[in-house]
Amino acid sequence: MSTKDFIEKDYYKVLGVPKDATEAEIKKAYRKLAREFHPDANKGNARAEERFKEISEANDVLGDPKKRKEYDEARALFGNGGFRPGPGAGGGNFNFDLGDLFGGGGAQGGGFGGGIGDVFGGLFNRGGAGTTRTQPRRGQDIESEVTLSFTEAIEGATVPLRMSSQAPCKACSGTGDKNGTPRVCPTCVGTGQVARGSGGGFSLTDPCPDCKGRGLIAEHPCMECKGSGRAKSSRTMQVRIPAGVTDGQRIRLRGKGAPGERGGPAGDLYVVVHVGEHPVFGRKGDNLTVTVPVTFAEAALGGEVRVPTLGGPAVTLKLPPGTPNGRTMRARGKGAVRKDGTRGDLLVTVEVSVPVDLSGKARDALEAYREATAGEDPRAELFEAAKGA
Repeated sequence: MSTKDFIEKDYYKVLGVPKDATEAEIKKAYRKLAREFHPDANKGNARAEERFKEISEANDVLGDPKKRKEYDEARALFGNGGFRPGPGAGGGNFNFDLGDLFGGGGAQGGGFGGGIGDVFGGLFNRGGAGTTRTQPRRGQDIESEVTLSFTEAIEGATVPLRMSSQAPCKACSGTGDKNGTPRVCPTCVGTGQVARGSGGGFSLTDPCPDCKGRGLIAEHPCMECKGSGRAKSSRTMQVRIPAGVTDGQRIRLRGKGAPGERGGPAGDLYVVVHVGEHPVFGRKGDNLTVTVPVTFAEAALGGEVRVPTLGGPAVTLKLPPGTPNGRTMRARGKGAVRKDGTRGDLLVTVEVSVPVDLSGKARDALEAYREATAGEDPRAELFEAAKGA
């Protein structure tokens, strides 16, 4: 904002006080308006945020006796609306406006000369140009962890998370001042940033060292937050973990982090998910896995095998005759939930079960089978291949 803009503003009107108001009256008016229009009390209200900036700007000038004196002198010199001579003003010495006066190389007319910069240099701390707009600040991001059961990870779950973060201090309503009346930082003029030269005609900005980037300074620091306007706050939030998450996955939940300052947006919440093991099922990407034991007769002769699913009814798979141990079959649509809402498959691995104890009838049947296949050697091809290698 230019010096011209500052002069044309009626700070007395902004605070609603007469021009002869005392310091106490100005302070009282500012305190009342600051509480009413503070962004933390008017979240999402852009008009209230803009009003708070105007109020802070007016208080920064009128609350400082030296700045107020310079401001009053400037207003008296140029008039409440800025000095703009009309067609009948006459006199070539006054044929300019404030834009010429502060343009840095325009006409100096009327003998005012370079003294104007001196008049306003102390008022705005930047030799004729500056700003007192305190900027909204985004809240911090928060990291958290959650442990889910295997089933919760596949189906999704809503879990409570207790988090600690920085939030507006309740004792001072986020102002940092125990009286609720912080002033605009004179170093950065409320921007929260200061410029530094980097050579070559360029400049970089850094957080203001005096206000730590807040744009405001508490003359009477709050005991709870030490003037920062922020205090540690704990809260419990119900967080929805989407279906299909994997162990170690990091989920970003927008706007669920620490609250912002002066109407700024909240930060994000990052949740690292840990998934427990399941006694029956495993996982490969979007597919679930399960190992199903079958008898030798089922593997040799074929048949139908019932297979459990996660959280649903069992499915029946057809086992073809001569199924070898370790063969994997597929039950479609019985796996984990994908991002598009569809499901992966259930991969069923067959494991031929060898009985430890046999009944007499079963032993006799196996002895008969061994006699019937005595001439067969399942390892013959193995030895032939070994010889030829």
